[in-house]
Amino acid sequence: MTERRGRGDGGLHWDKKRQRWIASVTIGYTPAGKRIVRRGSGKTKTEAKAKLKKVIRDHEDGLAIAATGYTVANAVNDWLAYGLSNRSQATIDKYQTLAATHVVPKLGARKLRELSAPDVEKWLAANAKTLSSSTVGILHSMLNRAVRRAMARDKVKRNVVELCTIPKGQEGRPSKSLTLVEAHALLDAAEGTALEAYIVLSMLIGARTEELRPLRWDHVDLVGRPEQVPPVPPSVMVWRSVREGGDTKTRKSRRTLALPKRCVVALTRQRDRQIKDRKAAGKKWHESDLVFTSAVGTQLDAANVRRAFRRVIKAAGLNPKDWTPRELRHSFVSLMSEAGVTVEEIAPLVGHAGTRVTEAVYRHELRPVLLHGAATMDKIFAHATAEEP
Repeated sequence: MTERRGRGDGGLHWDKKRQRWIASVTIGYTPAGKRIVRRGSGKTKTEAKAKLKKVIRDHEDGLAIAATGYTVANAVNDWLAYGLSNRSQATIDKYQTLAATHVVPKLGARKLRELSAPDVEKWLAANAKTLSSSTVGILHSMLNRAVRRAMARDKVKRNVVELCTIPKGQEGRPSKSLTLVEAHALLDAAEGTALEAYIVLSMLIGARTEELRPLRWDHVDLVGRPEQVPPVPPSVMVWRSVREGGDTKTRKSRRTLALPKRCVVALTRQRDRQIKDRKAAGKKWHESDLVFTSAVGTQLDAANVRRAFRRVIKAAGLNPKDWTPRELRHSFVSLMSEAGVTVEEIAPLVGHAGTRVTEAVYRHELRPVLLHGAATMDKIFAHATAEEP
């Protein structure tokens, strides 16, 4: 006579369809009274019982096992949907594009519980053959955070992504700066265009492109206080950026800069141009107090700036494929250094907390000598237009 199993020992049966032994046990009940069953399967009774013991051990350790169908794509999509609440829409869009292009097509179908460190390492190595080191790092970070979130929600026992090193990717296109001759040509080509003031400020005060797009007129002083002793020159308060919340990149990036005369002239023209645009737009005009706007007063986005910038670059006799708006900031550092300004003086002008970042990013454009900001730019571009505001 077969010995009766004790209470809690579970069951063991042959699954004809799967051709495997199934060991099962009830570990509790849901609030609705439904049994919570854990199972283990194997080709033999012993293997099935061993699998079940492992499942029970994991449960007792607080490591619930995810549904077998939960995939890497499920984890990544869950993170994209609920794990980026404090990020800007531009950042979310970037992550979604990277996930759809590089993560889901290669790893998405893999069951998360079966994802291994070698799988991730091979995937990273394949991406490193075509992508830059920074992009490979972002992909690793995305997958790492997605799996970490899944682990915190008992979808997987451990995060194998954290065990993988990030390979070096391809070298990105190095930033470069305009020569003095090229800078003059670009400023001349920009004169009279809608992007004139944007280009002039980028090159002559070194502002980041994301700091100029949200610049407001109430942060621009085109007159200064010449009656004071010493006189206060015209200035611009670089206090905002297009980052989430409107904050600048760092605390030191929040700065007030004296304006070279050419900047004052360009901003005066920009204000006059904007008045004409407002009249032409009529009721379609969006009042925003922004310095740089579209023809109907809305804020420019990065694509707007790049398109207009390429047209000016081409008019200056340069190859549009070789230059981006951010390289005007590099040109500012290079021209200042060539004119004798030290890295200690340049760092606060470009909003760096110290010289370390300035040297790391712009090392090829720096020379150890001395002098200062707006006055230096007035000397460099001394011929600047005779037109005064």
